[in-house]
Amino acid sequence: MRSVDPEVGRIDHHPGYAVDFVAGLLNPERAVPSIVAGPDGKAAARRYAVYRNNVTVSLIDALAATFPATMRITGVDFFRAMARDHVRATPPNSPLMFEYGYDFAGFIEQYEHARLMPWLADVARLERAWLDAYHAADAKPLMGASLALIPPDQLTDAILAPHPATRVVRSRYSVVAIFAANRGDAPISQIDASAPEDALVTRPGLEVMVRRLPPGGADFVLHLSAGEPLGAAAAAVLAEYPTFDLSANIAGMIDAGVFNEICVGG
Repeated sequence: MRSVDPEVGRIDHHPGYAVDFVAGLLNPERAVPSIVAGPDGKAAARRYAVYRNNVTVSLIDALAATFPATMRITGVDFFRAMARDHVRATPPNSPLMFEYGYDFAGFIEQYEHARLMPWLADVARLERAWLDAYHAADAKPLMGASLALIPPDQLTDAILAPHPATRVVRSRYSVVAIFAANRGDAPISQIDASAPEDALVTRPGLEVMVRRLPPGGADFVLHLSAGEPLGAAAAAVLAEYPTFDLSANIAGMIDAGVFNEICVGG
């Protein structure tokens, strides 16, 4: 059985043919698959080259849409060259374009030409977390009044379930400041990138919010998100950060919409 693609030509249907066709799309070094033919059986090299270029450009555009701050930092030409290398090394595994790019931050970390920007990968991680929070399931955030209803002697056993949009990104660099400065078009002042920052990403309503967590804040959110009771999570954080303000951090996390459910006991 045969079918005709008006842009590329004819492709014979066979289990191995589709593999050859797709493998060549992201690898310009590969020859045009022999099973691709144009009208009347003529070679379709030019048509396949156009199709190959369109696929690559579409994936680069998807990365540019997901990582605008990363692109502003590097410049468009640098970003698109880096994205092209990533596309060729990491083809998509989902038909949803917004899901493409989960490996991009890891790729940047190993990208030779980005070594002078060691914080760039963490900015990309934060941008990916922002998009994931944006597409996360809707849920009503936990209100402070719900926590106040828990009897004081049971509060340490309370388990706070994270909101589906909650994300934490930890960095040895000033990732929140760099992210915030590069997500818009406003002029950028000089930023000291050497100060470690942990980012909290939430979406309590319709808009995604990014906040810088205080020392110990990321640990606290991660302990609670792992299902640890409030008392155990607090004890673990206070052992490492003795000045951690437990009440202020709980209030701040409730305000940010970090949690959506609370449970006490079995």
